[in-house]
Parts: sequence; C-alpha cells; structure tokens
Amino acid sequence: MSQEISPAPKRNFLALIFISPTEPRLRAGWRLLIQTVLLIIFGIIVSIAAGFLGTIAGPISSIWGQVVNFIIVTGSVYVARRWLDKRSFESLGLKLSMQALLDLLAGIGIAGLQMGFIYLLMLGLGWLTFEGFAWEVDPMNVVIISVLTFFVVFIFAGWNEELLSRGYHLQTIASGLNLFWGVVISSAVFGLLHVFNPNATWVSTAGIFFAGIYLAYAYIRTKQLWLSIGLHIGWNFFEGVVFGFSVSGLEDIYKLIRIRVHGPELWTGGAFGPEAGLIVLPSLLLGAGLTYLYTKTRMNSQT
Repeated sequence: MSQEISPAPKRNFLALIFISPTEPRLRAGWRLLIQTVLLIIFGIIVSIAAGFLGTIAGPISSIWGQVVNFIIVTGSVYVARRWLDKRSFESLGLKLSMQALLDLLAGIGIAGLQMGFIYLLMLGLGWLTFEGFAWEVDPMNVVIISVLTFFVVFIFAGWNEELLSRGYHLQTIASGLNLFWGVVISSAVFGLLHVFNPNATWVSTAGIFFAGIYLAYAYIRTKQLWLSIGLHIGWNFFEGVVFGFSVSGLEDIYKLIRIRVHGPELWTGGAFGPEAGLIVLPSLLLGAGLTYLYTKTRMNSQT
C-alpha cells in the first residue's frame, strides 16, 4: 500500500520575500544587508570606545587601527554567521590545524614570489630605479621595529579583508545564487572598497577586482580561508615593506628597499602601486599557477 505524500505547505507572501526556500533562515540578500548594518553599528560603538582611550602615537598607532578594524569586522561577521546564517564561525573556512599554518606560510611565500617577479620585471624594463636600503640611513633597531610593526599590521589587514570578502561576502552570495556570481560580485565589492584609497583610478579598481578573483581561487581550491589570508598578508608585506612599492595607494609604509618608479603608469600603477597597472595581470597568473601546484596533491586526494 503506497503512502500518500502531502503537498508542501504554501508559503505566505512575507516568507517568499524574506525566508530562504530551502531552509529556515533569511535569504542571502537580507543576511548580507544585516551584516553590513552590523558592521556599521560595531564600527560606531568600537570607535566611540576607542576614543575614550585617547590618541595613540608612535609605531603602535598603526597596529591599534587594525586591531579596531579586527574587532569591528570579526564581531559583525561572527554575529551574522551564528545567528543569521545559523552556521558555525569555523565553517567559513577557519578550521585550525597544521594545514592552516602551512597554507598561511605558503600564501605568504607565493605572494613574495609574485612581488619579486614584478620588481625584477620592472627593473629589467627600466621602469624603476633602485636607490638604496633602509639600513643605510636608519639605525638597525629602527629597521627591525618598523618591519615587525608593519608585518603585524598586514596580518590584521589580511585577516580583516579576507574574512569579509572571501569569507562572508563570497560565501553568502554563493549560497543565494551560485559560486560563479559569489566570486564575481564579492570581487567587485572588494574593488569598490578600495575606490577611495589615495591615487585610486578605474584601473586600480579593475586590478583589485582581478586580485579578488585570484584570492577567491585560493579559497575554492582549499575550501578554507587560510591560503587566501596568507596571500593577502604576503602581497601587502612584500609589496610595501620589502620591495618598496605603494600598497593600494598607501605610501607611508616603512620600506626596506628604496626605489623610484618612473615607467608608464598604465603598466606600473604609478603612485597607487602595481595593483593599478597592467603589470599585475601576469603576476596574478603566476600566483594562480603556483596556487594550483601547491594545492594539486590535496585536490587529487579528494577525488
């Protein structure tokens, strides 16, 4: 005797608008909107609280600014992930393991090779001039403290931006549409988030959009954020501190190698840095190839 299957209950108008058709939680678009509101609320509260501590001067001020951003971004994403998405924070791709540490280190190393490639290519083409090393003009203790300070700054910056862009934005959009649009839309937002940086242009926005796709590729290959975070940390650190370029328009960064860029701005990126130049494209391809090789064994073991 066959059992009659009763039809699914008809959803009312409000449920159609607000509730996901496949599970009891808000649709992806509403979750994104509320997370953005939470980001603003956390920003206001944390900024007011930080204001009571007064102005922090010296090298620690750069780290303090990133710590404030860390609290704002991580807090808003955590609340949204747990209570709107009804998923664990770790499920964004933040599983702690030895593999996570290896991915972080590999990402930093791959980014170092990418930026070294840009430096050598521009030097070979006569688009930059080497002017000296930091330790030729500064005491060694200043060099060491400054380098360590900016490394910590870029650790926080890499976490903050990847947690938001490849973490919450990409994955929430993908859950509502699909992975392709999750990558494209989150990368477009990533580019727009840098549009007010100093010396930003439409080329820099496009360059950061492609960088976002590249960082999303690292997430897709590993299903974790650690490789993307490592790539982001390494890109900023090697670009600014090691090889002396501007980092997304920011020039007040301590630089171990002192250079002067004078090649065609369309290719070099000019005052914004290599992200605003066409030279970033072959570097991203190099990074994608290295990422593929690094994750190849892992992907093969999963098939």
